[in-house]
Amino acid sequence: MHFDLTDLRLYLNILDSGNITAGAARSHLSLAAASARIRAMEASLGVDFLLRGRRGVTPTAAGKALAQHARLLLQQAERLQQDMADYAKGVKGQVRLLCNTTAMSEYLPELLADFLLHHPNLDIDLQELPSSRITHALRQGAADLGIVSDAVDSTELQTRPFRDDPLVLVMPREHPLANRGSLSFSDTLVHDFVGLNSNSALAIYLEEQALHIGARLQIRIRADGFDAALRMVARGAGLAIVPQAAVERWAGNRAFHSIALAEPWAQRKLLLCARDFAQLPSYARALLHALTLP
Repeated sequence: MHFDLTDLRLYLNILDSGNITAGAARSHLSLAAASARIRAMEASLGVDFLLRGRRGVTPTAAGKALAQHARLLLQQAERLQQDMADYAKGVKGQVRLLCNTTAMSEYLPELLADFLLHHPNLDIDLQELPSSRITHALRQGAADLGIVSDAVDSTELQTRPFRDDPLVLVMPREHPLANRGSLSFSDTLVHDFVGLNSNSALAIYLEEQALHIGARLQIRIRADGFDAALRMVARGAGLAIVPQAAVERWAGNRAFHSIALAEPWAQRKLLLCARDFAQLPSYARALLHALTLP
């Protein structure tokens, strides 16, 4: 298709007025220019939009369909223009933030709530994804900011520290592994696990680590969130691997035992990342500032 919004407005003006001459005048175009535009539209799609008669023009079946789409497109264009005007005035904005499981559940709820409270004209489009998909989305320009594990490749992106995020193994207090001083991930894989939702970023991450050593996690049940997983572990359902931050919220509770994992990948750090921090819109920079540690 080779026509623009001016062509669509002209076409609707012709239909509304019933003839090309009046439609051209409404569109502030000469009759010759208006006729040429309509002919070019029809040629670009290989179909006639107008039936021309002595008393004016009427739309063909294709012309009626075009009119419906044209009205919707012009309405959307008007909304777009209004929204962009609001952004230009600093009145409103939306930040697209992608994050992994731990950031979503352990660190962001209070931070984002406080940010929204102090920025009533800003919205946040928040989505949980595996870190590798977040970096890909950022490189493609599909999000403003991301929070990822430092284990993923962040080349072509700028990063800042967000939080230390070590992973720990938790188990029932009477579990056979409970007396071990340290454990490798491979030591655990012969035992049953309480896993996280299969779509969660951390679940995908752990399954990838198991595959790297030629094994699989033996998942007996999947829990929707860290608290649910810890409660199941405490009742004897199996092992789980969760962020240390989730365990710390159970401080003083002796219902389960936790042990640090020896693997370097378990000593994670979370990073804030973007294609270019300096090029972020002002509202995204405001969120970046709120999330950056002092």
